[in-house]
Amino acid sequence: MKAILGRKVGMTQVFTTEGEAVTVTVVEVLPNVVLQKKTLEKDGYEALQLGYEDQKENLTNKPQAGHFAKANTTPKKFVKEVKGDEMSKYNVGDSITVDLFQAGEAIDVTGVSKGKGFTGLVKMRNQSIGPKGHGSGYHRGVGTLATNGRCNNRIHPGRIMPSHYGNKTTTVLNLEVVSVDVEKNALLIKGAIPGAKKGLVTVRSAIKAQKKANSIKNLVDYSASAAQ
Repeated sequence: MKAILGRKVGMTQVFTTEGEAVTVTVVEVLPNVVLQKKTLEKDGYEALQLGYEDQKENLTNKPQAGHFAKANTTPKKFVKEVKGDEMSKYNVGDSITVDLFQAGEAIDVTGVSKGKGFTGLVKMRNQSIGPKGHGSGYHRGVGTLATNGRCNNRIHPGRIMPSHYGNKTTTVLNLEVVSVDVEKNALLIKGAIPGAKKGLVTVRSAIKAQKKANSIKNLVDYSASAAQ
């Protein structure tokens, strides 16, 4: 398994040579720098600590600056550990680029979902609204909290109620890489991925791969036609 950090740019569509439109999400994958290599002997597990996107030096404290200096790199804004057997070949200071993945591979994408603030049960839990008559006085309320006469002195744990909705780490499984643009550091992924635009995401090999490789047919090469 392999993994890399990127930033969601937005959604668009590309076309195959047969005229089929494919909806894709564009992920900007700047070079990831290996800041630290976790080993089984020293740390008890194997992983790579990656740094993503440069950060101003005045926003970095001395311990962090020393950590980045060991990897011979500039301060990074995001630091995260990733695991995978195929990542063990990289060492501290190496750069991991977008060509880590190839078109047709099955992947999982992890990100922070869009936050929707304090939300009621109709939107959050898909419950139905109350009577719509003008005199009902109840349209989108939470409803009765009674427990059929048992332990009515409290609200039982697990009772669904209005609360904060979204803004949680979530993973979408079994997506597919449509195209890899090494020059523009871009990864085109079929379908939607978690999070808002400019959100940080982690792209990894699919752990429950169910898609066949290269299910997307040849894409139209606009760069070649423009050159002509």
